[in-house]
Amino acid sequence: MQKSDPSRSVFWQAIAAGALLTRLPLPHAPDEVFRYQARTVWAYPVWGVVLGFFGVAIALAALWLTGLPLVAAIAGLGAAMVMTGAMHEDGLADSFDGLWGGYTPERRLEIMKDSHIGTYGVLALVFSSGARAVMIAPLLVTAPVAVIAAMSLSRAMMPVVMAALPHARRTGLSHSVGQPVVFAAMLSVVLGGCISVILTGWVGFVAALMAGLASYGVIRVARAKIGGQTGDIVGATQIITELVILGAMVSAFTSL
Repeated sequence: MQKSDPSRSVFWQAIAAGALLTRLPLPHAPDEVFRYQARTVWAYPVWGVVLGFFGVAIALAALWLTGLPLVAAIAGLGAAMVMTGAMHEDGLADSFDGLWGGYTPERRLEIMKDSHIGTYGVLALVFSSGARAVMIAPLLVTAPVAVIAAMSLSRAMMPVVMAALPHARRTGLSHSVGQPVVFAAMLSVVLGGCISVILTGWVGFVAALMAGLASYGVIRVARAKIGGQTGDIVGATQIITELVILGAMVSAFTSL
């Protein structure tokens, strides 16, 4: 009997995606799956749900203990950062440092690869983290599922950037994953969009459209600045689209 190919297993593809996007203890996927990681991108929004569930659970526990929504939001954000190793925040900081700190594509890529953080990166982290906390706080009271939807849908947009742009360098995390085919990227978007609509109704559909526009903006900037995408750009996409999605959710479910 012919042995099945684990790289085509939905279960192992999901596990491999989780191993990339989280620091959660997971079963070790077969090596064949990691050789074809571009096939796993469809599962990114699934792990957004997992991360969102745990993050919101911790935030709601903090809200129950303190009665302070903003403190609870910070606790939930911190928990999510621990579960992901803050990889998306790192990508955002490196992207802002590189894209706006260099004058040529080569210099921008060099800055993005540097482990030191600059002024642009610090400002991006401070403002993005603060804005997310401020928007998540009221949602914890009125619509906690909207936060889960935002974490899922924002990760669904990452494969779009990966599929739309070539690799800007021949090394790095994004290059090791590979460039997904359009079908895999679209499957991620459809899955993330469906999750968002199921959790938040028509607001989820509007948020998906806005996230798509934000992703298009990232694609335009990355193509103009460095001629492609890197893992940092993909990570920045998650944070930027999450901000846009949270903005839509807050507008619909709360009054700041």
